[in-house]
Amino acid sequence: MVNCTLVTKPALNLVGINYCGPYSSFPDESIRLQSEFLSRKHELNDAALSTALYCPYFGNEVFATYWVALEVHHMEQLPPGMVQIRLPSRRYVMAECTNKRIGEGYDLLFSWMAEQGLRKNDAAVSLEIFYVDEHWEEKPVELLVPLDEPALE
Repeated sequence: MVNCTLVTKPALNLVGINYCGPYSSFPDESIRLQSEFLSRKHELNDAALSTALYCPYFGNEVFATYWVALEVHHMEQLPPGMVQIRLPSRRYVMAECTNKRIGEGYDLLFSWMAEQGLRKNDAAVSLEIFYVDEHWEEKPVELLVPLDEPALE
């Protein structure tokens, strides 16, 4: 199911919506937010560069911030309630799994990092990339955890 690798992602310009609130609500809110964004993605018109959902997140034991966005070129005019962010180019540990097996994917990813002596950069955002297809019940997901090293740009 899961193979772990080191990858370098280029800088990403994203437009989307976000949730910030108690960590205890995070799993349900992330699912709700994805549904809400998918119902609004048409508002980006032709600006989206792919159909994959980019979900950067940051949190601790108390709160979480979670985004659902599409990669776009820089936009001057944003739809109401949407925000634009730019993630710097960075190296990640990546695991591939499905939306039904995310917990297992993270367990394996963090075990592999420990075996390799790699550390997570706690100041950088992690990223989930969902490859959406309305015909698939299980969707491919890439889980990306930032390495403890400076951004590449």
